[in-house]
Amino acid sequence: MSDDEILRGFESGTFPHANWNHAAHLRVAGCYLLAHPREEALRRMSDGVRKYNESVGTANTEDSGYHETLARFWIAVAGAFLAGLPNGISRTEKIQALVDQFAPRRDLFREYYSFDVVKSREARRDWVAPDLKAL
Repeated sequence: MSDDEILRGFESGTFPHANWNHAAHLRVAGCYLLAHPREEALRRMSDGVRKYNESVGTANTEDSGYHETLARFWIAVAGAFLAGLPNGISRTEKIQALVDQFAPRRDLFREYYSFDVVKSREARRDWVAPDLKAL
């Protein structure tokens, strides 16, 4: 699937749940970050993940579903990475570079957050700054 097809499926809630993995999250985040300012990209991603979860039967609760701190963490990481890429490469190449760099590193947040912090209800509900090293 193309990045735009993934984005449309995500936004409509029709993207196959079995394929909704870290790489797909990164592709959607890349689409938003390359089209919008960072805060708007974050808003679209946050709203979209909540809506998508509901469309596939995943509850957004204090203990499962959408996670605010991880969403903000990944938007920050992806945004910084994309900003550092050369202007001369295409949108598709930028998104692929993002996926290639971070899909295998889905646990990167563990370098920044202790287990208790990232697993807390507070971190799921609201932004919590990293406690192990600065972002």
